[in-house]
Amino acid sequence: MSTRIATAITVLLVGLGVLLGAGPATADDAAADPPAGTTWSLQPASSEAADGRVSLRQHVDPGATVDEHLALTNHGADAARFAVYASDGVVTDRGSFDLLPSDQAPTDGGSWVAFGDVAAAQPRDGGGFTIDVAGGASIIIPIRIAVPSDAAPGDHPAGIVAELLADAQTQVHLSTRVGVRLHLRVSGEVVASLAAKDVDVQYRPSANPLAPGAVALSFDIANRGNVRLAASSTVTLTGPFGMLPVRADIATGREILPGQTAHAEASLPVWPLLLGFGEITLQPQPVGSDEIDVALRTSTTAVTVWTPPWIHLGVLLLTVLAWWLIRRQRKRSAARVQAAIDAAVAAARNSEREAIPA
Repeated sequence: MSTRIATAITVLLVGLGVLLGAGPATADDAAADPPAGTTWSLQPASSEAADGRVSLRQHVDPGATVDEHLALTNHGADAARFAVYASDGVVTDRGSFDLLPSDQAPTDGGSWVAFGDVAAAQPRDGGGFTIDVAGGASIIIPIRIAVPSDAAPGDHPAGIVAELLADAQTQVHLSTRVGVRLHLRVSGEVVASLAAKDVDVQYRPSANPLAPGAVALSFDIANRGNVRLAASSTVTLTGPFGMLPVRADIATGREILPGQTAHAEASLPVWPLLLGFGEITLQPQPVGSDEIDVALRTSTTAVTVWTPPWIHLGVLLLTVLAWWLIRRQRKRSAARVQAAIDAAVAAARNSEREAIPA
């Protein structure tokens, strides 16, 4: 699924993703029922109404300010109270974009967002505001993004959410939120760099001596640049002198935010030639409609793994031992037969001597 489609789904989710506590909604929570049947949406907008965009995308200079708008709509029949606030963006272990938990203060792009005046809005502890929205009503929320003058170049992922607040009389409080992604790229030198780290390589021999074993390889793809990237990974392995080369391609379509990592795994069939030599090759790729104006250079990480042919050595040892035992048994049998022949010849000669008169 592309990032654009995933973002659209996130924007258009209506009350799905119920969580205990104050954590962000995830895809696993889509089966839960919205509290009290309330449904709502938060969408990019003009100063008058939602404008059909799926996210807010801004390329800004350090020290600049940008004005935007959002439309919060209560699709339910009854009035509901919402908390609206901004936070920093993260990518979960499952590869989906999310925001920090609501009780964790943003320190990057989410902290640059300020909300304009909204009638009847009340300040919210931790930033943002709370507001009651009548059933079937929609409100326009002005926001201002103020970029610090010392902001580092590159991507600063963030988002803005509308969280349904539970009734104070409800004993079990559920936190449900939907949001709009905020793509912020600060102008300056772009660095697009990926590297493999925490590489783990293990060889697993096959119990069948006529089949190859397997090399299980896992590693983290670290984004060491300042823009979000996807990665195309290739793992190659050969035996000594380039014998029996194998290759595995790993398509990592998920985005990797600056400073974050994505996990990758591969399994390759390898014959046990004592040592395996290879490398991990990472090719950075743009995500969605992102434009990256620098060359996307590949990076390589060398890999070495022991592939001892224990099964084959065991079979060879057993074969040699069986051959030696058979040969030894044959020699013993031949020696016994020869001894019997020699004894018979000696007995015959003795009989002949006794038969000759003195």
